[in-house]
Amino acid sequence: MIRRIALPALLLGPVLPGIVLLGIASPAAAQTAAPAADIVVTGRGLSDRPGDAAAALVTINADRIATNAADRLESVLANVAGLQQFRRSDSRSANPTSQGISLRGIGGNASSRALLILDGVPQADPFGGWVPFPAYATDRIGRIRVTRGGGSGYFGPGALAGTVELESATPAQVPGYLGSLAYGSRDSVDAQASATLSNAGGFATLSGAYARGDGFAPIVAEDRGPVDGPAPYEQASGAARAVIRTGADSELQANVSAFTDRRTRGTAFTANKSEGADASLRLVGRGRWGYSALAYLQARSFASQFASIDAARTTATQTLDQYNTPATGLGARLELVPPLGAGADLRLGIDWRDVSGRTQELYSYTNALPTRRRVAGGSSTTLGAFADASLERGPLTLTLGGRVDRWWIEDGSLVERALATGAAFTDERFADRNGTETTGRAGAAYRVIESVTLRASAYRGWRLPTLNELYRPFRVGADATAANASLAPERLSGVDGGVTIVPAARVSLAATLFWNRLEDAIANVTVARGPGNFAGVGFVSAAGVYRVRQNLDAIRSTGFEIDADWDMAGPVFARASWSHVSPRVEASGSAAALNGLRPAQTPRDLVSATLGWRRDALALSATLRHAARQFEDDGNTRTLAPATTLDGYLSLPLTAALALEARAENLFNERVQAGVSGADLVERATPRTLWIGVRLRGS
Repeated sequence: MIRRIALPALLLGPVLPGIVLLGIASPAAAQTAAPAADIVVTGRGLSDRPGDAAAALVTINADRIATNAADRLESVLANVAGLQQFRRSDSRSANPTSQGISLRGIGGNASSRALLILDGVPQADPFGGWVPFPAYATDRIGRIRVTRGGGSGYFGPGALAGTVELESATPAQVPGYLGSLAYGSRDSVDAQASATLSNAGGFATLSGAYARGDGFAPIVAEDRGPVDGPAPYEQASGAARAVIRTGADSELQANVSAFTDRRTRGTAFTANKSEGADASLRLVGRGRWGYSALAYLQARSFASQFASIDAARTTATQTLDQYNTPATGLGARLELVPPLGAGADLRLGIDWRDVSGRTQELYSYTNALPTRRRVAGGSSTTLGAFADASLERGPLTLTLGGRVDRWWIEDGSLVERALATGAAFTDERFADRNGTETTGRAGAAYRVIESVTLRASAYRGWRLPTLNELYRPFRVGADATAANASLAPERLSGVDGGVTIVPAARVSLAATLFWNRLEDAIANVTVARGPGNFAGVGFVSAAGVYRVRQNLDAIRSTGFEIDADWDMAGPVFARASWSHVSPRVEASGSAAALNGLRPAQTPRDLVSATLGWRRDALALSATLRHAARQFEDDGNTRTLAPATTLDGYLSLPLTAALALEARAENLFNERVQAGVSGADLVERATPRTLWIGVRLRGS
């Protein structure tokens, strides 16, 4: 269960008086409260930094978000080539712990190596670092900005491979009310609704989303047995947001949201459940001295079951019940923008984040009953100070940023007890640790002519191991992985350079070359094959492998990215994105066998291309995606085949406010391999899924 905290009610307290300004009060009161005409409540943070011109940046607007065939955030992000989850499955069928995001081919595991933020708040799970994608209904998002390339500086620690910024939709981006309802393959339902009440004093938005489906069988047909069946899912989320003018040049933003997510993995004893609630307050000032003050709270709970299945796939036996994994994230950020005059921008600030959590598990089953209980977890804290400066002089833009972070890992423990007697056979209390990291980013952009800009960046970032990586062993099928409480932070150094060409309005082409080196990369390193008993995990069968989380010497990745966008005044539009990487592992010691191999789950090429036609409210588009061959495992012995899929979208207006929508995912039912187990069982990602529904948009 989620630990219930009364903070959301406290946060709404100062908001309620401002609701009077949003149109609930009498017309007379609204007239007397009318502000000056030039005061605008934006609902956003501080303005974009001029130094962004030196970065490899991709922006996705609300229209592009709304016309995605899957209508899910992870599918929208997949249109930015190189931005990927650890596995190819989406949040309807994947285990939530595999949904860490990364960029630029530096590999990954469950934890994210790219930093995801929503309205300034880090979104990764406080315990495991994965992303709860069902929490983000697409009609709540007004803009997405993806910065490829790391550098823990302005946004905080964790931006090794890049940063994904989500911004809540504002009245300028979405209509006053918005709703959609669709029915799809395998008895699926997808519904979203939101309403916004606004006037010059601010606005308030209430939104909700619900999705369910009977699901598909993840194991491919030729590998299935009697135990295999569909993997149903049910997900819901809700959010309330209020933005209130507090002065001539300031506003208060209050957010409260919650989600629940239930899935199974296609057999008995593989159900999992995620729940979460978030609350945040942000005060933004845009006067002579700009400022932003943010405080937030996150509560998460995760539960998952695991099963052992015999070789003939006729019986499933429960092996582990991770019945509760409560986690909490607390944080604050203060940022100042002093007045420096035209062409100069300086951001100064401090941020703090504290996370704590523990896994609680029943395991070692005998006669269908658990005999042991495991509790493992701890806490970690980062406290940092940062500065980010930009200078514009004619065609030249220079940017320089850096930060200093102090970190602490504390209260780590692993306790395993016999249920019958309560006796502890494992009782480890891990030593507290701390350290200091200095990181930053520098860049330059030069406008050669009006339509051509050259840019270059150099950066260094870092990431603290998650509590999951430090303390929790886990199993996937017959394979078992031990935790490692001694893991060091990851540190990445990199450079990139490129050109952006804008020959006409709404037409652009950007190309970037990059080199990255991730030192002390955390990986699940294969140590032995079963059968046998192994430290930290116990027995591994002959069908499985034994792995240990370790710091590799490094992962080195080089490559290029190309993004093109053509959206002229005519009805036809086109977009394309291509990422090509050549990553290699540098390893020695017990991991020496991995030296020179490619990181697991890292394709050389990721491509996305969209071609569309629209006239007024009538729209039609098709999106082609290609993922090259990749390896399932760190030893490069199991291969996932390349996959090419086609999605389609059609919007047909019925009235001024109502449109009929048809969507198609994986139209030609391509087999997209998402995993290969040690027993050579193949799991697939989403097959062909067709949707028909309606969308309502009104002012």
